[in-house]
Amino acid sequence: MVWPAALTIFIYPSPRSVFVTVMTITTFFQASAGLSEARGTNIKYSKFWRANSPARKAQLPSRTGMLICYTPAFLAGVASFWLFPASAGLRSLLVRSTLTLHFLKRVLEVIFVHKYSGYMATNTSCMISFSYFLTTVTSIYAHYLSLDLPKAAIDLTIPGLGLGLFTVGIAGNFYHHLILSRLRADQPGDDTYKVPSGGLFGLVVCPHYLFEILGFIGISLVSQTVYSFASALTMATYLGGRSYATRRWYLSKFEDFPRHVKALVPFVF
Repeated sequence: MVWPAALTIFIYPSPRSVFVTVMTITTFFQASAGLSEARGTNIKYSKFWRANSPARKAQLPSRTGMLICYTPAFLAGVASFWLFPASAGLRSLLVRSTLTLHFLKRVLEVIFVHKYSGYMATNTSCMISFSYFLTTVTSIYAHYLSLDLPKAAIDLTIPGLGLGLFTVGIAGNFYHHLILSRLRADQPGDDTYKVPSGGLFGLVVCPHYLFEILGFIGISLVSQTVYSFASALTMATYLGGRSYATRRWYLSKFEDFPRHVKALVPFVF
């Protein structure tokens, strides 16, 4: 992939790999998924599936479905510590560590934090799982191929910009997931939704998405590859569209929902 020379100040040159090039281009195009979410074409899980898709065919309990979503990506991250040599350097170690930690957190949240009462389409679970797995593998592989290329002029990992954003993102996401989990009654089969409060929920309906985006931006700054930035962009647009759809859902379900509460970014969007 030909990459403008000016961008090499911040980004490694794209490696000569057909696989990484195809994945990068595909990931950029996938950013349009956020528009689909905003328009109401939602991936079939959580409240949006119950609202719009009464016909359910192959389905899994939500907890099982979400474990399928995250576990392969986590295992890919773990395997990378054996597959790639320690001589790859600190940045490579940080890329693998941040991705592995992100998906380990998601797996632990599914098991110990989130409360589930519904179902998830089996094909949706498998699609998300494959997407996260492929993203993790490609992120690690793309950075590994970049090790012998000229380094970016500005190191966004030092003095901790990338790691700092990742830490803020993962901590803020976990905190707001805890708030959401406490909203749900602890009885199986309870389908009641409530308007969240606490943290940044007084400003946006999806602060957990905001912090997840910050986490992925942090990973991209640690990696500084074209693919990692493409992945962060795609995640931001998708979660932005989903946040917009969530706010619209709350407005339709709760007459007293405060109109000043934005979808994703306080006071802006």
